[in-house]
Parts: sequence; C-alpha cells; structure tokens
Amino acid sequence: MAASVHLLPAVFLFSVFPAVVWSRGDVLELGDADWDYLAPEHQTMLVKFYAPGCGHCKKLSPEFEKAASRLKGTVRFAKVDCTSQTETCSRFGITGFPTLKIFRNGRDSGLYDGPRTTDGISQYMKKQTGPDSVQLQTPEDLQNFVNHYDASVVGVFSGEESSGLLEFLKAAALLRDQFRFAHTTERHLGEEHGIQAEGVLLFRPPRLSSRFEDSVVVFTDYLTINSLRRFIRDHIHGLCPHMTLENKDRLRVRDLLTAFYDLDYRHNVKVSNYWRNRVMKVASQYKTAGLTFSVANKKDFLSELEDDFGLGTSDGGELPFVTIRTKLGHKFTMREEFTYVATLTVPDDL
Repeated sequence: MAASVHLLPAVFLFSVFPAVVWSRGDVLELGDADWDYLAPEHQTMLVKFYAPGCGHCKKLSPEFEKAASRLKGTVRFAKVDCTSQTETCSRFGITGFPTLKIFRNGRDSGLYDGPRTTDGISQYMKKQTGPDSVQLQTPEDLQNFVNHYDASVVGVFSGEESSGLLEFLKAAALLRDQFRFAHTTERHLGEEHGIQAEGVLLFRPPRLSSRFEDSVVVFTDYLTINSLRRFIRDHIHGLCPHMTLENKDRLRVRDLLTAFYDLDYRHNVKVSNYWRNRVMKVASQYKTAGLTFSVANKKDFLSELEDDFGLGTSDGGELPFVTIRTKLGHKFTMREEFTYVATLTVPDDL
C-alpha cells in the first residue's frame, strides 16, 4: 500500500505533463507540452530546432553543447526535435534544419545568424545578455568597459532626453550581436577624447594597440542608425585586424593580405604583436592602394592554406605565411621572407 502512495505524485505529473523536459549535459530538450511552462523562465535562451537524421544538425551538435557548457548560468541552451514536437516547430515557422532562434522570456526575438563554432556561438550569445547598451557613470566605469578583448562603442550625450541618445540606443538594439555598446550622460567622460558636446567614441581593443594608428576614433557627425553603422564599419578593424573564422567573410569583401602565424592574443600578446607590428608598418604605406591587411592564427586556417595556397605545416618555419586573396577570388602567395623592412610588390591583376 505504501508503495502505491509514493507512486501517485509521479503518475499525476506524467498525466499533466506528458512530454517531460529532458536535459543532456547543459542543453534542455523541450517539447510541445512544456514550452509555455518553461521557456518564459529564461531571460535569454538559444534554441536549436533540429531533426535527428539531419547531417548538418549532427555536425552542429558538439559545438552547440560545448557552447552551452561554456555559458552555463548566463545563457540557457535548449533544443526541440521537430520530428516529434511538430506543434512547437510549426508555431515558430521552422522549415529547415537546423534552425537556431533566440528567445527572451519565452518570446521569439529572432533568428540566430551568427557563427556555428563553439567560440563563435559563445561570443555571439554573450552579447545577447544584459542591456543593449551599458550605462556608464564614472571614469572607472568607462575604463573597465573598454578594457576588453573586443572593441567598444561609447556614446556621450547631454542628457537622458537627448535625441542622439535615443537614436544611439536604437542602433545598439539592432547591432548588439556584432558590437559592444555603452553610453553616458556624464559629458566629462568624453572631454579627454575631444568631445565637448555629444559624440561617439570607438575604442579599439587594448591588445591591438599600436603606434601606427589611434586607439580611439571620434564620431561627431549627425547621428542616425545608418551613419553610426557606417562609422563603426569603416573604423572598427583599423589598419590590421585580427582575422578569425567568425569575421573572415566581413574582411574579405576587399582585396586582403593576411599574415598567418602562431598568433594567440589570449596567452601570448607580445609575440602576437611582434609580427602584427611589422605587417602594420607595411600597411601604413599602402593605405590608398586598395589593399587591406590582417593577421590570423595559422592553426585556425590550416586546411584553407593547404587547399587554396598549397602551403603545408613545414613551409615557412617560424615565419608567417603571407597570402593575398582578392575580392574576386584570385589568390597569391608571398614566398620571400616578410620583415618590417619588406617591400610589397602588388600583383598587376589586383
């Protein structure tokens, strides 16, 4: 008799919620019966809508699960099997697999269109947490915000009712997945950088600080979403950005020279900047030549270097692999030693 009494609560729960939430690792598996019950509990949630037999879904799965573990406690990761949970998938207009969507307190916030690697997913989703733009009050707030691995965009405004601030906040809401935003109405925070009234400051990452370019760029033109977007696009990368698997497509819209070497800004900034500074010296002489420059970790691009340029791990030794890829897809390799006094001969058909 006692055993049957203890079983009653479980029987009751299964009758109320026939599809139970399962969690494998740090990824919740949601179903038709529990979506409305559980999804609103999470401020920011990335959901993978998938089909078990889908090849692309299987490829994404380990990256998705590792990102979930990395952001545990910050962003909730979940998945929905659309072959069995058809009501939920139909409700959110899922027609292909895998489809990733961002939800805020259970409400559809839009498609996730970011990278699909562990690092890329993690970085993208970190930017989806918290406010669109962080409010700064003191010089310490400003310093702490801009002392970051990524670039920072900071608006300085005359007051809470400023039309410029309202437009800045709209832009931050649209672009938060790409850039970090903060704002202040304490105008003295902008005076050190030459802003006397209102404006926007773009702080390049401290790890990329160089004598060849300013670390802070000032925008004081008329502020609209489009003008701010153009300003960030034109200045965010500087003379020689760090190219990654996540931003490579944005950089390759122009003719691009890249130096590939053992770059590691998280563990060895000094060595990473040793070669970057030499690339920047050359880049500073070619600002108007139509050629852009970047540096990259060769380990991230080994298969590309082998397939597209015929470069193996034994080529170059400790020296960088230097390549040019044009916006039309033409490819060139620099075979000479690349040093800070190197002269660059641009191919005729660039």
